[in-house]
Amino acid sequence: MPGQGQRPTKPIYVELSIRTDPDTLWELTQRPWHHQRWDARFSRIDYLNSSSEHLPESGAQEKEESEPVGFRYLLGPTRGPALTGSGVTTAERRRADGQRVSALRFASDSGWSPLQEGAGYWRYLPSRSEDPAADGASADGAPHVTFVTGYDYRSWRWRGSAQLDRFLVRPFVGWLTAWSFDRLRLWAERGIPPERALVHGLAEVAVRAGAAALTGVLDAAVTGQAVAGVLTAGVVLMFSALVPPCPVTPAARRCRRRPRPGARGRAAARSPRLLAALAPPSDRPAPSPSRKHPSPRRPSGNLGTITLEQS
Repeated sequence: MPGQGQRPTKPIYVELSIRTDPDTLWELTQRPWHHQRWDARFSRIDYLNSSSEHLPESGAQEKEESEPVGFRYLLGPTRGPALTGSGVTTAERRRADGQRVSALRFASDSGWSPLQEGAGYWRYLPSRSEDPAADGASADGAPHVTFVTGYDYRSWRWRGSAQLDRFLVRPFVGWLTAWSFDRLRLWAERGIPPERALVHGLAEVAVRAGAAALTGVLDAAVTGQAVAGVLTAGVVLMFSALVPPCPVTPAARRCRRRPRPGARGRAAARSPRLLAALAPPSDRPAPSPSRKHPSPRRPSGNLGTITLEQS
């Protein structure tokens, strides 16, 4: 991958079967005011086109392919240090094969963001009644949608950045994406708001860490050796990670991180033509500076050179 060193990096892939109908999942993922609630990679998403701030409702007539829309994103507090950037996105809601697809390209404003430039897609694969096991359909006939993302990015260019991205940043970003997908699943399936799901997750982490700490304190009190207590607490904490998460707690482990074997898996992991036809944000006119949407920095590289792994 350009700018990442000699050894190529693999694009991030996440897949999750969600028991909901396609229209509901489309609503929760394509509306920016919903998207920013469940996706931990963003704190705020704003569409730049005023006509796109209020997209048609699910039952309204929509074009098969929407016009590209520019957006601004922020990760961090509204006031204070934050990662910001701009991008462009488009989507196909009606396709002959029943799938839905959206694609985006983005570029960061600051040089210290680990994700400098990137491109990715979402696929919405509805369940097929003739093959319920492969598509996640349940015995009660409830609709399922297999939600898939694949994306890649260019990180820093300074010496040692490729190793840092490979062994630290990229695994964390992949985990955060999967965790966010499961938080979306809890919202779509169980009606658990993303904010409450976050509280559940923090509470479960606190309980596991507290149990490990208590075990360590008791062991230190019995043996009279603080080092033994620390080691015991570490072992208990390590094994507690093997305990399945609570059903109302989001967990990245519920997601697939590699494409399924077979033709359907290869098709899900293939970069859509919609992404190849999407112009990078650097090729689009910059929005007028304002307090709500500060003028984005033009990316130094060619965002169009980032391509996802084809199968």
